Amino acid sequence: MIRRDGKRLTLVRHAKSDWTDASMTDFDRPLNPRGERDAPEMAARLVASGLVPTLMISSPAARARATAAVFATAFGYPPERIRFADDAYLASCGELLNVLHRLGKRARHVMLFGHNPGLSDLAIRLVGDDSLGDMPTCAVTSLLVPLEDWNRLQDGSARLDFHDFPKNTR
Repeated sequence: MIRRDGKRLTLVRHAKSDWTDASMTDFDRPLNPRGERDAPEMAARLVASGLVPTLMISSPAARARATAAVFATAFGYPPERIRFADDAYLASCGELLNVLHRLGKRARHVMLFGHNPGLSDLAIRLVGDDSLGDMPTCAVTSLLVPLEDWNRLQDGSARLDFHDFPKNTR
């Protein structure tokens, strides 16, 4: 649940992508069979935890788009409402922070789909704890942000609330 006096940021690393076609660009790589299996499983875990977003933002890369679409379906979130941020593709921590800062006061629970190392670095910086380490593919890290305005988001301004990944229960 989201506290009334703040926001929630849920970071989702895209599910495992397919590297079998060497001629395919990085941007266009789809999910592989494991990614297609893991994404619905992780989305179902979030639904069971009540972590349903009010705004979904994704990198426009095929693997991130596909992961976001699976999650949207599980949440009953209209896929056409997913926002695609060009600057979230292979973004650094600072670039992802800029994507979030542009939101201002809108959206109580933002779910951001993207790539490493940017997503992991963002989680570590916002929580101020490098023991989180790298997020594996399709990992979900949810943070409580006791701020009313996304543009005030900065290092150490969030608290880890939820962290899960596909192999966590296997």
